[in-house]
Amino acid sequence: MARERIVSAAEQAADAEQAAGALRPGRIDEYVGQRDLVERVRIAIEAARARSEPMEHVLLHGPPGLGKTTLAHVIAAEMGTRAYVTSGPALTKAADLIGTLTKMQANDVLFIDEIHRLPTAVEEYIYPAMEDFRIDFTVDSGMHSKVVTIGLRPFTLIGATTRAGLLTQALRTRFGISHNLGYYPVDELMTIVARAARLLGMPELPAPTLRAVSERSRGTPRVALRLLRRVRDFSQVRAKGSLASRVVDDALALEGVDALGLDELDRRYMRTLATTYGGGPAGIEAIAASVGEDSQTLEDVVEPFLLQAGFLARTRQGRRLTDAAFRHLGIEPPPREGALYE
Repeated sequence: MARERIVSAAEQAADAEQAAGALRPGRIDEYVGQRDLVERVRIAIEAARARSEPMEHVLLHGPPGLGKTTLAHVIAAEMGTRAYVTSGPALTKAADLIGTLTKMQANDVLFIDEIHRLPTAVEEYIYPAMEDFRIDFTVDSGMHSKVVTIGLRPFTLIGATTRAGLLTQALRTRFGISHNLGYYPVDELMTIVARAARLLGMPELPAPTLRAVSERSRGTPRVALRLLRRVRDFSQVRAKGSLASRVVDDALALEGVDALGLDELDRRYMRTLATTYGGGPAGIEAIAASVGEDSQTLEDVVEPFLLQAGFLARTRQGRRLTDAAFRHLGIEPPPREGALYE
């Protein structure tokens, strides 16, 4: 059985310590990064509290692992209410949604992850709930049918999605605040890692160690915290508690993570495209067959970071490696025309 990728931004079982709240910021002043979003949310919270109203509904879209769930908990904490967390695939029927909404108290927060995967039948119940804080459902059918209305306490819906384009226009327009979360720069990741190290009871980490972990984190806090835990364990067992940057190198080399945060699957994808297809262009299905992975997996979990790092280009003819990717692999790039590869 293949092990989970340590640099994957998707939530894993090993993230339970973080998910349980041990490392999650509890107040908005502790939330690092996403400055524009945090300022918009701060203003909305203060205005809502002043009016004793629920905060506007919020739509957060962007790659996984950037703090969407964390922000939902922060908003609930700032509002002095409770956050209910679920996901689109978990709400398979209307009764699942109705059960959650009817037990929520005034100004509570409902966080729906992967909201783009809500079934259509469930989504239709959300519209009146978001706008008028009520749910209408039909009892019986035919000439005996009647509509029953259930009133809800005012609440805030926070939806999160990695694919905003799959949301229906009807749902998207009902959110008062919509924001795209971007990858974190290294300096903000260093702040997150330093705070997490303190909460984990680790000694103060020197700046080179913080940078070494952060530069491998693919701009994603969830990955940074996962790498930190691996370094902590390696330091304790193999390095006599040392937290020098060379310990980070050794610990993460053991996990197959290189200095840029690429793991073996990333490198295998790049090597295949470089050697088997001469750097491209090549179709994703052909690459997937050569690598031995599902094409959807490559598109969702490998290519986004390679594109962000400038190692991959998507063209109408197919995928192509850049010269930077060849240099990282230590392979001489083939002669090609075009400024893209210079």
